[in-house]
Amino acid sequence: MAERRFVITGGAGGIGSACARQLIELGAKVTLVDIDKGRLERVRDGFPTGSADIVVSAIDSPAEAARVLDAAGGAVFGLVHMAGVFEPDPLDADRHDVWDRAMAANLTNAYDLAVAYQSRRDTSQVGRIVFCSSTAYRRGTAGYVAYASAKAGIVGLTRSLSRQFAPHTLVNAVAPSAILTSMTVDVLKHRSDALLAGIPLGRFGEAEEVASVVTFLCGPGSSYVTGQTINVDGGTLNA
Repeated sequence: MAERRFVITGGAGGIGSACARQLIELGAKVTLVDIDKGRLERVRDGFPTGSADIVVSAIDSPAEAARVLDAAGGAVFGLVHMAGVFEPDPLDADRHDVWDRAMAANLTNAYDLAVAYQSRRDTSQVGRIVFCSSTAYRRGTAGYVAYASAKAGIVGLTRSLSRQFAPHTLVNAVAPSAILTSMTVDVLKHRSDALLAGIPLGRFGEAEEVASVVTFLCGPGSSYVTGQTINVDGGTLNA
């Protein structure tokens, strides 16, 4: 990974920052993107000086997607898209904003980043894109219909881009389940017993365990892997 440039969205979050940490330890240079400047600065300050830059952005337009990739300061080897929103969906016609946010902040921004990546990638080597889906798309999630639908869209995007971007870029996704992060704290608080009962490993996952799969997908060991969505769920789903 020495000197390879990565852009990591959701870089202030648990999984995004864990991805950054692992890639930096392997010699990569990372640009962390998030909407929370204070958290971004704290994450960056925990890394070796000069190994990470930060960009504050909601990635809410094609122009913003292009800007955050340009902030890497050179050709981008890898795009790791962990940013997203997770909120209950009341299925209320007067609350269409929930659906709109789920699509914009989980799926549309992934598409915009991929489009921007085409002209900013490192053409000297086979690049990497890793998206974040969720096991919610595989099994369905009552109360979070919009979120699950957006994460299903990520899988379709991954499969399509893996064909369109072949052979110059490998495109894959991870599908985490119950991972201990700030995003899932409320759900795990109220449903922990029921969720644990369905996890063969008998515990919730850690951000670093998702990041290790992302790191694999960004590295040389994944050179013949593309178009895949890999569950990181403690065995909850077996296919």
